[in-house]
Amino acid sequence: MGLYPYADRYQVTRSFPQQGRPRADVLAEIEAMATLEDSPYHEGKISGSIYSGDEEHYQFLNEVFGHYSHANVLQRDMYPSATRFEGEIIAMTADMLHAPAADAGGPFGVLTSGGTESLMNPLLVYREWGRERGITQPNVVMPVTAHPAFDKGAHYFGIELRKAEVTDQFVADMGSVRSLVDENTVALVGSAGTYPHGLIDPIAALSDLAVERGINLHVDGCLGGFILAWGQDLGLAVPTFDFRLPGVTSISADTHKYGFGLKGSSVLLYRTAELRRLQYFIVPDWPGGLYTSPGMSGSRSGGIIAAAWAAMVTLGRDGYLAIAGDIFRTAAALRAVIEAQPELRVLGDPFFNVAFTTTEESGLDVFLVNDALASRRWRLNGLQRPAAVHFCVTRPNTQDGVVEQFAADLADAVAFAREHTGTAAKSGAFYAGGVTREQIESGMAWWLDATQALPPASA
Repeated sequence: MGLYPYADRYQVTRSFPQQGRPRADVLAEIEAMATLEDSPYHEGKISGSIYSGDEEHYQFLNEVFGHYSHANVLQRDMYPSATRFEGEIIAMTADMLHAPAADAGGPFGVLTSGGTESLMNPLLVYREWGRERGITQPNVVMPVTAHPAFDKGAHYFGIELRKAEVTDQFVADMGSVRSLVDENTVALVGSAGTYPHGLIDPIAALSDLAVERGINLHVDGCLGGFILAWGQDLGLAVPTFDFRLPGVTSISADTHKYGFGLKGSSVLLYRTAELRRLQYFIVPDWPGGLYTSPGMSGSRSGGIIAAAWAAMVTLGRDGYLAIAGDIFRTAAALRAVIEAQPELRVLGDPFFNVAFTTTEESGLDVFLVNDALASRRWRLNGLQRPAAVHFCVTRPNTQDGVVEQFAADLADAVAFAREHTGTAAKSGAFYAGGVTREQIESGMAWWLDATQALPPASA
């Protein structure tokens, strides 16, 4: 079976079928697999990944998507509604992140296909910004905790990435950042919050440095933008990280995460129209006609954009504040549960994404703790440098009883790690994957074992 899922349950399509299958059979298979794979998140045991978990919300967004599932917003003359949706999504996100108002010439933004594109596009923009100023060998300075999509973009666009160290609180060390900036630096990067630890880099200090050196600053709010933005309104001591800081020149925030849209949408905002212009790609003399594109994508789904807009306008500010309050309270409760275990320590000062490891004194392997939690269907994310795991709190985790169950299971997991000291852990640090090495090698056994509950394949 190897890594091929469901091979022992359903017919494997190895070549293009001569005749199509009945739709009812296909739908039955899809429903069975989706139901199985979604079951852990309904229990509130999944870190990240499923941000809303509200089935009525999903049903509504799927209905909205259905009206535009066939629409390609590249054809704006056919689907002018996409221009409305996109403009209003940008306006709402800009309002949330205190971007320049319309009377100041703003806001300036684009929609992208997700966080990776929203992090790669600014690198392209800042490379072009540097070229206009005679910089032919540009570099960008960012902390080691910044998302690897920046590495990807730098590789694609020929930019040198310089990685600063972090403090003992796992946020950017400003001394290290400053030491890496030179005459070829076109931009700095900070996160709000970081994927590994859910922490907010010292954006105000990065802003000051950007202003001092006359360079740009991108704030990666892809994960945290649509949750941390509500923190101050809810009375939390969330540091300011948005356009209120004068050195911030761009911010990304994913509507498909805590914006509660469908997967495949993100917002990228710029402080000025000039910066956004540098992202556009134009071929004026192509025989097929004038070609223009606002970013890397060509064809884009009207359904995804419509669903993101629908999520935002139906939830409204009050809806987002209420959900954010639940998430912040749950994260604080989880943090307290973790800190109640003497063998564990929380990394930094998180608000919604709680990373923890074992204490040096305990000598325990945090991945053994994770193994025990995984055996009870908890799916946390493994980290490295240092070895740790994180629990990124989303709406399904705010259900009654989840924190209490985690507390009981975590205590047992610590005991398991203590009893198995010296045993090699099965889990490790895999980005976007909570499964263990053994589970990967044995063909995704974590949930394939559960296929026994699936109905038999149709004849």
